[in-house]
Amino acid sequence: MAIGSVERALGARAGGLLFACVGSHGTAAHPYFTGPALRIGADAARNMADALHFLCALHGRHPGVIDLAAGRTLEPAARAWLTAAGETMAAERGFLTRLAVAAGPAPSTPGGASSETAVLAQRNALATLAQSDRNGCALGAALTFAADWVPIRALLDMAGKRLGIDPPATRLGDEAELRLVADIAGESPATERALMFGAQQLAYQHHGLWDLLEAREQARREA
Repeated sequence: MAIGSVERALGARAGGLLFACVGSHGTAAHPYFTGPALRIGADAARNMADALHFLCALHGRHPGVIDLAAGRTLEPAARAWLTAAGETMAAERGFLTRLAVAAGPAPSTPGGASSETAVLAQRNALATLAQSDRNGCALGAALTFAADWVPIRALLDMAGKRLGIDPPATRLGDEAELRLVADIAGESPATERALMFGAQQLAYQHHGLWDLLEAREQARREA
């Protein structure tokens, strides 16, 4: 039985389902993200630079997932959270851009042109998801982005320490707040389903980014 089905059987609300999705399919579930390639060894610096540049390509521009979702969400508590999160993301984008610049250019990688095309397709897919007219879908994507940003931000903090850049304070991924917003917005079964669709698609896209970065690291190693 799928995680979502199990949690529903146990009476989990939308927030619990969303965090189960992030835990199973998001960034922290990917072996490349949790493995040594970004952290230790002679190639860690260039692997990190690669990750920073691709994260910047995906999330370093305005408007992002949260900004776009704000225009598709009517529920008051969700709109209040999206407004505050949008302001936080402005600082996060600045931090990410500074890291990418300090890390130097992305490493030359065989098949680099196809990687650029792939990340552009991901960005377009996320923009489409965050502008969905299906009530709850865009919010689910935004909430999942915020939850999945927690492990990503931990990686950015580590990069900042290496590069001598102090990270700004952030509350983007406050779990209690994210769960509450999801629970309130997902009270109806139809909205909960849409919210979870948005959550799953966002998590899959992030997982796909780490697939891409892992493939690039392997291509460099084998070149």
